[in-house]
Amino acid sequence: MFRHKLLTPALTLLLSLQALAQTISPQLEARAALLASQAEQSNLGYSIVESLTTEVGPRLAGTEAEERARNWAVAKFESMGFANVRVETFALPVWERGVEWAQITAPYPQPLVVTALGGSISTGPDGVEGELASFPSLNALATAPAEIVKGKIILVDEVMTRTQDGSGYSVAAAKRRQAAYIAEEKGALAALIRSVGTSSHRFAHTGQMRRVTEVGEPQGVPAAAISAPDADQLQRILAAHSSLRLRLVLTPERRPAGVSGNVIAEIPGREAPDEIVLIGAHLDSWDLGTGAVDDGAGVGIVMAAAKAVMDAMPNGPRRTIRVVLFGAEEVGVVGGKAYAEAYANELANHIVASESDFGAGRIWRFNTGVVEDKVQVAQALGSVVRSMGAGPGSNAATGGPDMKYLREAGVPVVGLEQNGWDYFDLHHTPNDTLDKIDPQDLAQNVAAWTSFIYLAANSEDSYR
Repeated sequence: MFRHKLLTPALTLLLSLQALAQTISPQLEARAALLASQAEQSNLGYSIVESLTTEVGPRLAGTEAEERARNWAVAKFESMGFANVRVETFALPVWERGVEWAQITAPYPQPLVVTALGGSISTGPDGVEGELASFPSLNALATAPAEIVKGKIILVDEVMTRTQDGSGYSVAAAKRRQAAYIAEEKGALAALIRSVGTSSHRFAHTGQMRRVTEVGEPQGVPAAAISAPDADQLQRILAAHSSLRLRLVLTPERRPAGVSGNVIAEIPGREAPDEIVLIGAHLDSWDLGTGAVDDGAGVGIVMAAAKAVMDAMPNGPRRTIRVVLFGAEEVGVVGGKAYAEAYANELANHIVASESDFGAGRIWRFNTGVVEDKVQVAQALGSVVRSMGAGPGSNAATGGPDMKYLREAGVPVVGLEQNGWDYFDLHHTPNDTLDKIDPQDLAQNVAAWTSFIYLAANSEDSYR
């Protein structure tokens, strides 16, 4: 009798959690599993990525190339049968790279592989030359006396940790975002960083410094990333000699205004059309590769998955499915912010949201980002994903970069987490091209997203 009284509350809690997790009917789940299986046999996702990367190629935010990408997206959505296709534009500063060249001038003259960081100022066509001051971390630069930095070219030589979930990125990216400004404060001529990436190949990884929405004084010194093998080469020379001199030429151009935009398409809901299931990817890319992995893959995944649900439901899903291809993500999540501002009065009707922006590796985990008492309900959206071999994950999902402002406004998010073990080998490099995508892995993503979208758009659950 004593044991019964102790166990009753625990059993009651267990049963209530099970009931929450089973709010999606077996019939709905079985239908989602069938659609996922069918989607995995299709090559639509890959063909979309192939089309984008071949017909448009690189698409730097605010440029004519990104405009062509928007035109491509509108035509593709319309040809696939989506409704309410539209472009919502916004202005932003535009940065374009120019000449980028670096060379050791002493003691062993030789060229280096570098690429300008997004937002960098120009050295001028004649470049700058100076002694190299190397620091093992951003903190070491920040705490260094100004006299050992002034008049020199600095290098922050911090190595990025390789992880499956990309958790090493935010730590490594700090030097990209801050080194040029700390160097300016201390009087340096220019700043170099070991590339924010995990590749041992001789490619330099670009990426944004400050977000374009934060650009202003100070400007920072001219800044570039250097390939990992070249960073190693510099350290070998420094270990053997008391000094090393470099010459650096960077001639990027900053333009005061340009146009970017979000491309939006919908599958209208039949019973609750005002309730929105938002899925997204970002349409822009850096200019070195063709933006296949980052984020052409995401574009192909969400478009193909939404198309699979649309074709299976000619009368429409219960809720509206909204696909957003965000503009200007790479330079500061500008499209994500613009969307949140444009739809501020409607965000309470956004049921759940997620973005695919971590390449094309197989999905291995389903995360949620909801209030604690909704975790079990939201995890039910990943039931088919888990049956495909993914783990249950945690309640730490961010939903993706462009979900930042929606998440902060209270929109529930989920994360279909991809295997990113080699993602940062390719990220922001000339090596980000279509041949790096495995069509079968991409199809697995499309299948997983199809099941999630179908369940979210047809359930009656709230995840707030």
